[in-house]
Amino acid sequence: MVSKSDALLSAAEGFVPMLRDRTDEIEQARQVPQDIAETFAQAGFYSVMVPEADGGLELDPPTFLKLIRTLARGDSSAAWCTMIGATTGLGSAYMPKVAAEEIFGGGKRTITSGVFAPTGKAILEGDGYRVSGRWQWGSGSRNAAWISGGCFVMKDGKPEMSDTGVPISRMMMVPAEDVTLLDTWDVSGLCGTGSTDYEMKDVFVPKARAVAFGYDTPMERPLYVFPLFALLASGIASVSLGIARSAIDELVGFASAKTPQGTLKPLAKRPDTQMGVARAEAHVRSAQSWMDDTFSEAWEAAQTKGVISVDQRRDMRLSMAHATTASAQGVDIVYDLGGCTSVYKRPPLQSHFRDATVATQ
Repeated sequence: MVSKSDALLSAAEGFVPMLRDRTDEIEQARQVPQDIAETFAQAGFYSVMVPEADGGLELDPPTFLKLIRTLARGDSSAAWCTMIGATTGLGSAYMPKVAAEEIFGGGKRTITSGVFAPTGKAILEGDGYRVSGRWQWGSGSRNAAWISGGCFVMKDGKPEMSDTGVPISRMMMVPAEDVTLLDTWDVSGLCGTGSTDYEMKDVFVPKARAVAFGYDTPMERPLYVFPLFALLASGIASVSLGIARSAIDELVGFASAKTPQGTLKPLAKRPDTQMGVARAEAHVRSAQSWMDDTFSEAWEAAQTKGVISVDQRRDMRLSMAHATTASAQGVDIVYDLGGCTSVYKRPPLQSHFRDATVATQ
């Protein structure tokens, strides 16, 4: 019997050729086409962080890393939007059952997006909040049925404080029709993510759809022991690793056929090419291995102890930051080795270079 993890990874691998064929379309549209997003949703990619009790797949984090970097080998923007939608789904583990059922229940494969940064304001009103605000980096928002935005809860004109003296921020989940999308996404890389600004104006949000990460208590399951922003950052690093893997493969693919001007040897047989590819591989493979190891150790702790230590949290964060920068360094190496070929749209080393650089930001 095929496991859930294997089925998801096999599906992702199957989409890689299609994504490569449509990467120009995705970039020019400045968003992932809706048919691709819907296909991913039906495959379960947007539901991997939703609890099984609410109809989700509740995927283990080590497999999540592999899923995202596999999709990124096909198209980085599509992978990026998938990881944003997936991590936005984590809010379901903090919601009352009725709210989670409304959005995700009954096996729905709902597409979500959102920004955790609390740049909005929420005013208590009855059994909910009156929300207004504007958010940047709304990746995948043009595909989503539900969109969230982080807000400070205001009381007497000031942010409401927790018992520990920290301002309380809540992620407000609303139907997409309550959100105004703004055409601000004109960028150098990750162009197809559609990460445009968006606004909410005087939108009423029931308390059941307003969750406070780090303050509210999530469902008691190993997945939700993981730090929320570790899962988000892991997606960024995994996209970066997928970009780098694709870039290295692209260079190796044409190096035997390309003979640089003024030389007699094909690019593949030049010592500087061999050394450069080896350096790029070392950057990417070692970073990926370290990140996989830290997440596997943390997942084991979450399952057996119900807690992830500070040391493990530190190592995860270090490995993710390193993976993102090491991937960009690997792409930079192969871009330079490609010479004039690197600037053309085919093979797409130039887009890998732009996307990897934007991911570091």
